[in-house]
Amino acid sequence: MEESQSIFQRPPRGTRGPTPGHSREEIVAVAIALADADGLGAVSMRAVAAKLGTGAGSLYRYLSSRDDLLDLMADAAIGDLRPYPEAADPIDALVLLAQRQLTVYKRHAWLLEAVQQTKGFGPNGLAYFDHCIGVLAPVRRPTTAKFEAVAMITGVVSLFARPQPEGLSFAAVDFSRYKNLATAIAEASSGALQAPEDVPDLFERTVRSLLSGLLRL
Repeated sequence: MEESQSIFQRPPRGTRGPTPGHSREEIVAVAIALADADGLGAVSMRAVAAKLGTGAGSLYRYLSSRDDLLDLMADAAIGDLRPYPEAADPIDALVLLAQRQLTVYKRHAWLLEAVQQTKGFGPNGLAYFDHCIGVLAPVRRPTTAKFEAVAMITGVVSLFARPQPEGLSFAAVDFSRYKNLATAIAEASSGALQAPEDVPDLFERTVRSLLSGLLRL
């Protein structure tokens, strides 16, 4: 295999040795099941091979390293975004897509860590970007602004996909030293400050505001 190439640019399996008894898709599916159950740390060539009933060495007919496997796993998970939701308005379409993306990230809790380690785009990742740019085609803004908007959607999704801390409380805080915070909490507790009735969901409000600002819509 030519290791300087992305895993997505290489043949599905090596040409040397016995005919492999598995496929990349099967290997990736097993790896994803392991990660879904026990986290990304549970995914190793040996663990995946054991689930397949073979030796770790046999997987190197398909992959050159665990990094290749992570690239394939991340791209396969991104494929869960399809079929892409549609809407007449570009912002509405991207909000729907962001909501689906958040669902995928929560379904595969390991994905947030995996995408930070990937070395290149796979076909599903490229298809996602291609779709987003197509949705934004009617928007009269520079291409760089559109790419920034798409990237920021993933940033917001990543933020909201992270496990939220539990038990956060201001009960023991002496607010005499924090006047602004005290006023804000009092207003929130009294109901004086409420989420907008038209878009009460914080995630949706964040994505809409971000896109509207970046794209000036």
